[in-house]
Amino acid sequence: MVPIKTVLKNSEQVTQLFSHLEFDGKKLNHQPGSVLGSSALIAGTTVGAGILALPAVTLPSGIVPSTSGLIAVWLYALVSGLLVAEVTLNTMRTEGLSSIGFLGVVEKILGKVGARIAGGAYLFMHYALLVAYITEGGEILGVAVAKVWGMQILPTWVGTMAFTLLFGGIMYLGREKFIEKLNSAFVGIVIVSFLGLLFLGGRHIQSAQLLFQNWSALGSAISVMSVALFFQNVVPLVVTQLEGDARKIRQSIFIGSVIPLIMFLAWNAVILGSVSPDMLDSTSGTSVFDPLQILRGGSAGQWLGVLVSIFSEFAIVTSFIGFVYGLLDLFKDIFLPAQWQLSSRLPLYSLVLFPPMTLGTLNPSIFFTALDYTGTFSISVLGGIIPALMSWKQRQEQENSDSTNQPLVPGGKVTLIAIVGVALAMMGRQIMSIYTK
Repeated sequence: MVPIKTVLKNSEQVTQLFSHLEFDGKKLNHQPGSVLGSSALIAGTTVGAGILALPAVTLPSGIVPSTSGLIAVWLYALVSGLLVAEVTLNTMRTEGLSSIGFLGVVEKILGKVGARIAGGAYLFMHYALLVAYITEGGEILGVAVAKVWGMQILPTWVGTMAFTLLFGGIMYLGREKFIEKLNSAFVGIVIVSFLGLLFLGGRHIQSAQLLFQNWSALGSAISVMSVALFFQNVVPLVVTQLEGDARKIRQSIFIGSVIPLIMFLAWNAVILGSVSPDMLDSTSGTSVFDPLQILRGGSAGQWLGVLVSIFSEFAIVTSFIGFVYGLLDLFKDIFLPAQWQLSSRLPLYSLVLFPPMTLGTLNPSIFFTALDYTGTFSISVLGGIIPALMSWKQRQEQENSDSTNQPLVPGGKVTLIAIVGVALAMMGRQIMSIYTK
């Protein structure tokens, strides 16, 4: 990688931070990242197990209100992602860096205190989501095993432990290349089963469901929507891949985030159209009614139930693999030297997997609670408050020093205040709900 100032493109000067160059023995080859590849990275990061919780939290409000809510949350995430890209670009330029991670950007701009707050939110997010994935994945696995073998429904803690030991064991014993190929196969299963769900589920949509609206129930779904549409942590990697090309970065963030939005809107409409909100009347007011659980039981057809189970389980597994690796990398940076030996893998994996497995075993119904608190606190901090504060401080410093700034988000301080205000409102709403229970 070598720094360069400007390159000519269509008779215009385009600023780039650096170029990816590889020497093949004879000459240097330019290996820039592509908009398509970076968009796929963002889309792949966004589409995860958070999609499974959407129908349960959006069912009380209905299709039209929840569709509006998803679009609003996506716009918020899009602005936040562009803010992260902006501060990353300017930090790399001023510091002379060819790459930097999300937490590294936070430390450069907000100092050690800001980095510790972001690191704490990052750690909480990973553990909370692992708890959610392990409990839900274990429940689906336990039900599937019981059906296939003709057994009685297994205790939920059995499924939780089995899921953790099975997929955690595969990651522990398997080589990285094997896990990568296995994960790719799982992603293929997720895509095929998702398309099958849209096809079969679309045939069960009840026209009356399209008219049901309860806007007052939309607020409780926002936190889970925020989890489902979170991708800001990979934006610095996109900036590196695209060599600091602002135009390509904007395109990648937009395309990579709008693809999951379209998927979520279609998924939300199909699932909510296949069940009735009247079913809520038969459930306890203190519990979360999950329409996917009803569909997995075959209430809308056996094949639809099978596809829902397959999609749910493998969506969880692919997210589980990504978050385990994310936590492993974080702990390796903290506790271990760069060259770590195989003998150190067991305590490292135990530190990652044992706490969420224990909590999931003690509280098997924690799936929605974990997602709710993650969206309210971790995502509000990492995807709202931190990016806005970084942009505010960086823009202020660059104005005072008369240095060149490269803003990617219009609106100035009004936009930044709105971003922080929404995040604080979400957190305040959650805190109030805790005290009023």
